[in-house]
Amino acid sequence: MANQTDIENIPEKLLVERCVAFDRQYQEIFYRRFADKMFNVCLNYSDNSDEAADILQEGFIKIFTKIKQFSFDGSLEGWVRRVIVNTALEKYRKKSREIEKMNFITDYYDDDADEDLSVFSFNEIIEMVNQLPLKAQIVLKLYAIEGYSHKEIAENLNISEGTSKSQLNRSRCLLREEFKKRYGAE
Repeated sequence: MANQTDIENIPEKLLVERCVAFDRQYQEIFYRRFADKMFNVCLNYSDNSDEAADILQEGFIKIFTKIKQFSFDGSLEGWVRRVIVNTALEKYRKKSREIEKMNFITDYYDDDADEDLSVFSFNEIIEMVNQLPLKAQIVLKLYAIEGYSHKEIAENLNISEGTSKSQLNRSRCLLREEFKKRYGAE
């Protein structure tokens, strides 16, 4: 493989053309040319280096998928940076939605409970919700995540409002039991 000086001296037009042609050697050169700088950009938008590495990887997948769209109107590095930043922002928005969903679900747990829900990850809570009986699971998701009223849930599922409320209560009770079981409470 070429050394760093050789990598820097390859003309951008040739580098992009070879990447558009899916030339793996040039894709690696492209990656080596920009990865360190873009990793630092990713660190600015992430909580830790593992998350930054994920953003970098997703960003370069997008770059190689969309590189034929680069028109040489601006700098190549600027375009690469824009793709990386947009990837980081997408990840941030997704993470924010996951936190919001987790908050919706945990709000319906039990506000007076002694257990600290922060010991559970978002994925653990979603896993517990997904293990609920189907009707209780659907009602909980529609009510807590999607924001449907009991009337809307009843209309959509062809059940009564009372059944919707009952299923929501059932899901809360089952989740409470599972939280206590996993937390180690008696």
